[in-house]
Amino acid sequence: MSTIAMKLTRLVNGLTLPYAEAGYPGGVPVVFVHGLGESWASFEPVLRRLPATLHGWAPTQRGHRDAGRPDGGYRPEDFAADLVSFLDAAGIGRAVLVGSSTGGVTARMVAGSHPDRVAGLVLCGVPATLEGKPHLAALGERIALLRDPLDQEAVEPFVSGLTVRPVDLAFLDRLREDAVHTPAEVWQESFRGLLETDLQATMAGILVPTMVIWGDQDPVLPRADQDQQVKAVHGSRLVVYEGTGHCVHWEEPGRVTADVARFAADLGLIPT
Repeated sequence: MSTIAMKLTRLVNGLTLPYAEAGYPGGVPVVFVHGLGESWASFEPVLRRLPATLHGWAPTQRGHRDAGRPDGGYRPEDFAADLVSFLDAAGIGRAVLVGSSTGGVTARMVAGSHPDRVAGLVLCGVPATLEGKPHLAALGERIALLRDPLDQEAVEPFVSGLTVRPVDLAFLDRLREDAVHTPAEVWQESFRGLLETDLQATMAGILVPTMVIWGDQDPVLPRADQDQQVKAVHGSRLVVYEGTGHCVHWEEPGRVTADVARFAADLGLIPT
């Protein structure tokens, strides 16, 4: 399995972000972008499985866990600007971006605005829109009620009920800790920013090769939502994981890793 090294970088805006680095220096650069209330650890099972053909980075986004916490600045465009700045700080010229859930919105925005920095885009359980989704509406109501200090009972709905296949219990405990250590204000401002953003517009203008991964038992996102995303992003393709829920990279880390590696190979990024 791949070794994970923990590092810290300072962005040009002065913000400090911890990040995990794994894989092999000569591999294709892949940057993993986590969702709301998580940290780099959301991708730990994937990072540990990276083959020699891939070199991975997973930053923790602003306001989350141990990352810097500015007063304000939690809209999608703020996270997208941080991601570009992270590529600069880490010396990554061009990478495959892998975004999960709301982190995929960030990855989508960077792919559309900085195609020269993105070799390919992988979206794992990413919403095309937040409208018309009862489960997301219910989660939004819970987020509005969050108050510091958070406890595990308050964040449990954001960890449990999103998966179908068994997930390692120690890994889920780590995710709960990440959620508890993300302040209520960050949860609320980030979710409000998503609601106030035209998410469908973030799919326009993406010209890089794109793979959309979706679990067919996802309680949050229906198939029609993913079809809308594939239709909006020219040349993209949908990969359906049968019997899998919203967080495909938690349930099927080996398969996600293999699909990302195959995707990079299909782009001609991995020598054959």
